[in-house]
Amino acid sequence: MGFDTVGRPTEEGCALDDVDYYELLGVRRDASAGEIKSAFRALAKVMHPDAGGTAGTFRLLKSAYETLADARSRAEYDRGVTAAPVPAAAPAPRARRRMYRDEPAFVPAGCDVPPSSLPWWHLTKHQPRIGYVRTPGHAPAIGMGLAAVVLAVPLVLPEWLPPFLLVCWLAFVAAAIAVAVRLARLYLAAARAQRAAQAEFGERTVFGVADDEPVGERLTSDLLVNYLARLPGARVFHGLSRPGSVFADVEHAVLCGHRLVLVESKLWLPGHYEIDDDGSLWRNGHPFRGGSTHLFEAVAAFAEHLPGVEVRGVVLVYPSRSGEVTTDETPGNGVSAMTPSSFVDDIGTWLAADCATVDHHVLRAVRAQVVREPAA
Repeated sequence: MGFDTVGRPTEEGCALDDVDYYELLGVRRDASAGEIKSAFRALAKVMHPDAGGTAGTFRLLKSAYETLADARSRAEYDRGVTAAPVPAAAPAPRARRRMYRDEPAFVPAGCDVPPSSLPWWHLTKHQPRIGYVRTPGHAPAIGMGLAAVVLAVPLVLPEWLPPFLLVCWLAFVAAAIAVAVRLARLYLAAARAQRAAQAEFGERTVFGVADDEPVGERLTSDLLVNYLARLPGARVFHGLSRPGSVFADVEHAVLCGHRLVLVESKLWLPGHYEIDDDGSLWRNGHPFRGGSTHLFEAVAAFAEHLPGVEVRGVVLVYPSRSGEVTTDETPGNGVSAMTPSSFVDDIGTWLAADCATVDHHVLRAVRAQVVREPAA
């Protein structure tokens, strides 16, 4: 491999001369030699060709380490990085860096889980679409029962009552009338709320606009519509802002009863992903520096904004190139890493446990966070 005067690989070496070695290793510019060595060892385990990496990527990683590990070549590299301008004809750094991280022409497969294999799928066939609020349907029956008791009591009482018993009976009558009136009012208010919610939402199950790019969002959007939206009471949202924000901080969400899952799509390298208890991302047993998620803040914000609602976060991981992605679904800090197949199984089962109701108060609160609705 050829190098220039500051220790960077040249075009003859088939390397990317505009890659920042500090960013590649994931260390600060004032990192010690020990930190650089530790970073190289950790990355070498996952970027080596035997671990799923490419030969060119590993050579670039090794070149970065050899340059920064030697004090003299590091000083020359630092002077070259800060002083030498990037040639005008060179491609943009972002586009070039993607070359050693993924395959631009690769398109991951969508979710192809047979619906009949899902433990909750029977609910989509046998449970009718439900209303928007739980009206106190027992209220009229209770009111009528109280009225019957009040009217029947005089028939069984003797003609003469001691004053004390007469006062008690009159107090009971007054209390029964008050309870019956209150139940009737609650029932009428709930019925009005149900009619208003029905007029506002109708049978609509999807809110917001789903982005077609990147490809992960499109695949997740299709997954939600084809699977989870079939649950009675499920409502799907695209492009939600966190409470107090005006930006689309959350790509997707599904509300079912009093359970809400926030979803983020990621195209990451093949491998095994998990989220630690403190929210740290791991790939193949090593800290993952190739991506991050903002779902931790979103889960906390929605949990505070919607008291009484269980909120979970899921990072859906799709492979960015040929290879298999596996995940540990154990949540860390309220967020789990999942593959599409495990998502429709585990999260579908979790949401199905509360799919018989649609609380219009919660629905309205979540819908208020939708950033953009489809054009009429």
